[in-house]
Amino acid sequence: MNLQAQVFFNRLPKDYQALLNDLLGEPTFIDLLTSLASQEAQARELETPIFPIHSDVFKALFLTPVRNIRVILIGQDPYHTPGLAHGLAFSIPHEIPMQSKLFPSSLRNINKALILDGFRALSHGNLSHWANQGVLLLNTCLTVPMGMPHAHRNWGWAQLTDILLNRIAMRLPHLVWLLWGSAAQQKESIANNCQGHLVLKASHPSGLGVYQTKTPFLSKGGMIACGHFKKTNTWLIQQNLDPIRW
Repeated sequence: MNLQAQVFFNRLPKDYQALLNDLLGEPTFIDLLTSLASQEAQARELETPIFPIHSDVFKALFLTPVRNIRVILIGQDPYHTPGLAHGLAFSIPHEIPMQSKLFPSSLRNINKALILDGFRALSHGNLSHWANQGVLLLNTCLTVPMGMPHAHRNWGWAQLTDILLNRIAMRLPHLVWLLWGSAAQQKESIANNCQGHLVLKASHPSGLGVYQTKTPFLSKGGMIACGHFKKTNTWLIQQNLDPIRW
C-alpha cells in the first residue's frame, strides 16, 4: 500500500480497519483510498473551507464502535453552513441554541417526532448521546465545501461507506436501519442482503420533504409521526437488546 493510502486508512478506528483488512491487497480498494486522500488534501488547501474539520471526518466511527452498533441512521453529506457539521449525521454542536436560525429544520422535525413517540424532547442538537449508545450516525458522503451541498458526491465517499455498511450488515445481526429520504433508501439493498435486520423508511425530515411520499416522517399538521423511535426500541427489546435512551 502506498503511503498516502496508508495514512488515510490509519485515520479509521482500529475496529473499522479490521472490517476492511482483507481488502488491503486489492488494487481497486487502494486506488479508492488514495483518491479520497488526494482529493481531500487538495480541497483543504483551497480558500473555501471544508466541513467537518479534518479530525472529525470519521467521528461517527469513533463514537460508535463496531461491537456497539444497534441502529444505523443514514445521512447524506455534512451540513454546509459554517459551525454545524461535526462528523455525525443530522447532529450539530451542543452550543447552538434550538431557537437559533442556524438550528436545522431536520433536527426540529426529529424533535417533534421524538415527542410524538412519547420520548423526552431534545435539549440541544448534539446527538452524541445516541452515538454513544450504538446509533451509528453515518453520512454517505463525509465532507462538503462551505455553501456547496453534494459537491463531493463523486469523490468516492459513497463507495467507502457502502463497503463499511456491507461489512457491518454481514457481521452484526438484528440491526435497525433508519432510512429517511430517497438517498438513504438506496441503502436498503445492503440491509436486505442479510437476514434478521429491521428496515424503517420515511421521507427525509428536513423542510417540506418531511411530509412527502407515502411514508411521511411527519403528517401534515405535525400531529402524527412515523413512529421510528418507538418501533426501534420495541425491536431491540424483542432481540434482548437494550433500548435507546433517545
